[in-house]
This record gives sequence, structure tokens and C-alpha cells, in this order.
Amino acid sequence: MGSWLSKQLEPTSAHFTYLILSLFLLFYALFSSSIRNRLHLSEPPLATLVGVAAGPAALNIVNPEQWHWQDTVTQEAARVIVGLQVFSVGLELPKGYFGRHWRSVGMLLVPVMVFSWLVTAGFVYALLGTRWSTALVISACLAPTDPVLAAAVLGGGQFSGRVPRRLRHMLSAESGCNDGTSFPFLYAGLLMVLRSSTGEVIRAWLLATILWQCSLGLLVGLVLGKLSNRALRLAESRDWIDPSSFLAFYLLLALFSVGIGSTLGLDDFLVAFGAGTGFASDGWFANKTKEAALSNILELILNSSMFVYFGAIIPWEQFVPREITPTITLGKLFGLLVLVLLFRRIPIVLLLKRFIPDIRTYREALFCGHFGPMGLGGLFLVIEARAQLETGESIPLPRPPKNHPLKQEIEQVWPIVCFVLLGSTFVHGCSVAAISVAGHYMRPKGERAPLLAGEIEGLDGMVHEGGGGESEPSVSGDEDPDPRRT
Repeated sequence: MGSWLSKQLEPTSAHFTYLILSLFLLFYALFSSSIRNRLHLSEPPLATLVGVAAGPAALNIVNPEQWHWQDTVTQEAARVIVGLQVFSVGLELPKGYFGRHWRSVGMLLVPVMVFSWLVTAGFVYALLGTRWSTALVISACLAPTDPVLAAAVLGGGQFSGRVPRRLRHMLSAESGCNDGTSFPFLYAGLLMVLRSSTGEVIRAWLLATILWQCSLGLLVGLVLGKLSNRALRLAESRDWIDPSSFLAFYLLLALFSVGIGSTLGLDDFLVAFGAGTGFASDGWFANKTKEAALSNILELILNSSMFVYFGAIIPWEQFVPREITPTITLGKLFGLLVLVLLFRRIPIVLLLKRFIPDIRTYREALFCGHFGPMGLGGLFLVIEARAQLETGESIPLPRPPKNHPLKQEIEQVWPIVCFVLLGSTFVHGCSVAAISVAGHYMRPKGERAPLLAGEIEGLDGMVHEGGGGESEPSVSGDEDPDPRRT
């Protein structure tokens, strides 16, 4: 009997993964309101913790190595999930948002991002002894704000209602744009590593990266979004499309925009963000699907699954000195993480506060400076960087090569970026809980909520005029409560 039963069971790594992932998602779904609104935790740190616990570093139940998955799987999974998320950001921004708030978003995308890139590169270069060009590649992977982590905190729950809507929209817009705008920074560093001539570096950077990948990518996305909007309007007006297909169109268009970008060698994320922005520019689709909560469903299933996967592939054995990377130690990586979290964004946002119209107090500047999480966007960028270093193209080798002229650079970028992404996932993912608990105890006893961190009023030190500071509608289809406000 025992022999017969053992033959029926198939406890493979893949099958255990289905069980663990679905069990985690079921548990989170059952208690999602309490986890979000009472514990003030989001999915990414919890999902990453599940991946670490079930992965090779602990229980060794979820082990992608046993599935013979290669770097291309990580690259394409991150590409699709981040692409879907930036499309969602473009879809959910208020109607005509960039026409009114281009200055605030532009300050975050240019001076703040350049500062983040260079300061992080300086820390990597000084602490870990990499070449300056390699440090620029690594810092480019860490410069953008991750849209997945940002959406997990800003996209709903009790805490998001305590942040002025103008700040939520600004940070969402930044996270949607800057995974795409990080490509010029990444390729600037890569070209310095791969090309010897300064003139050749500048020419390749301007033509291939700025004009083709970024500028054309954004244009293609906007045109695609506008045309898709008109096509869906026509189909809906003629009754050619049923309700389920109407909702599926959103997801299919997001995937199609990522497919166009990757096939043409454009900036996938700018294509997806442009498509979402163009598709929702008139607010019609958002009004039609207000109650569908499409982005929340995507976050729960796809994003959480990807963070479980990330937790399972963290290269723990590479966080200690090896022959090829003797300067990488756990102490230096922790030091780098602390420096990056403290100085990557906070000083420059505080300094530029007066030039960012949507930031009205220094407490708001501190919040926006801190809230620059690094996550799945960085995971995609580091695989992109490693592919370029390995082959000179965007398609990575199945595994890092054993012999390569740039072997040290290839071996440096992966563990450094992964460690900082891991730290950011937990620090930024748990920041809401820390801010809520700190705010609770900073209030006089008579003004505290009955439950720990149960306050619902706007955060102190922020401007909440107009019943919450909502200078913008909640979704692109809403009417602006006061169009004169910025």
C-alpha cells in the first residue's frame, strides 16, 4: 500500500511551488484588509519573504534552478510584469495630468534622477572598488522608482488616503516614467564599458538610446494608445464587443505594447506607459471600468508571484568575497544599502522642494525623497545590463559565462543590485507601518486612535486642503473637483 501510494504522489519542486504560491495568495486575500489597514503591510515584502523561506536558502522547496530556468525567463517575466504595471499607471492618472504637472514630474525625472544615479555610483565605486563605468551601470539599475512597489503602497488601503492626492499622483507618474527613462543612464554606463572612443559612445548613446529607444518608444506608445482607444470606442458603440472582452482589452493592449517595444528594440516601458497614457487620455475607459479593480487583481497575482520568485533566486552565496569579486562583503553591502536609502533621493528632493510645485512642505519633500522604492524594474535592468556585458545585445546567455573579458563586471552587477533591491523591498514595503506607528505615538494620548496606528486623518506636516488635498480626480475619468488647482 505504501509503495503504491508513493508512486501516485508527485512532490516535485514545480508542484510544491503551485501549492505554496497559491496558499500564500489565498491567505493574503482572506486577510488583505487587515494586513493592509491594520498591519500596514503590502504584498511585496511578504511575498519576498515567502520566496526566501521556501527557496534554496532555507527549505529548498521552491528552486527555479531545478526547473532549468535561465536568465531569459527572469528577464522576460520582469519585462511583462513591469510593463503591465507602468501601463496601469498611465491608465489611472488623471485626465490631462502631464499638461498640468509636467514641471513637478520633470524635476523628479531629470535632476533628481541624475543626482540619484551619480551619488549611488559614487557609493558603489568607493565602497566596493568597482570601475567607475561599472558603478554607473549598477547605479542606473537602482536609479528608478519601482512602479510595482509604489503601486502596492500608493494604490489603495487606509494609508494612501492619508497622503495628499497630488503627491500620490506625482509619485505614481514618476514611477511609471522613470523605469523607461533609466535606459539612457544604463546605456551611458554600458557604452563606457563596451566602447573605447568617446565620440563613438556619445553617437551611439544619442542615436540608439535617446532617439530610437526612448523618443520613438514614447511616441509609438502614445499613438498606439490613442488608436486603440478609438477602436474600442467604435467596437463598443456598434455592440461588437462583449463585457468580458471589453475588460480583457486592457490587459491585451498592455501585453501588445510590451511586445511592440521589445520586438522593435524600443524602450518597452516607455512604450507601455505611453500606450496607457494615450489610451486613457480622455477618461472614457476609466469611467467604464471604475468598479473592475483591474490593477488590484494584477498586483495580487502577477506582482506577488514575481516577488516570490525574486526571493527564491537571491544569490546569497555571492554576498561574500569570492575570487572574482573579493571586495564584495556582507558588511560593505549593508553599508551601501544604508547610504543609498539615506542619500540617493532625500537630499536632492529637499534641496529642490521650492522648484517642485506639487511639494508644498518640507515634510512632504522628506516623504517623497524617502519614497523611492527599488524593485522589479531594477531586476529587469540588471539582467539587461548583464546581457549587454555578456553578448553586446539585449538577450542574455542562459548563465553567466565562465570565461569572458568582462567576467568581473558581469559577476559584480548581479549580487550588488540584488542586495539593494532586497533591502529596498523590505524597508520601503514596511515604511507605511513604521510611519503609522511613529505617527500614532507622536500624537498626544487623547488624540490617538483606539487601535495602534489606526489613525485615518491626513499625515502631519502635509497640506490637506479641500478635504484631503485632492487637487486631482482619483482616476482619469473623474471630473477634477477644482480645475484651477495644481
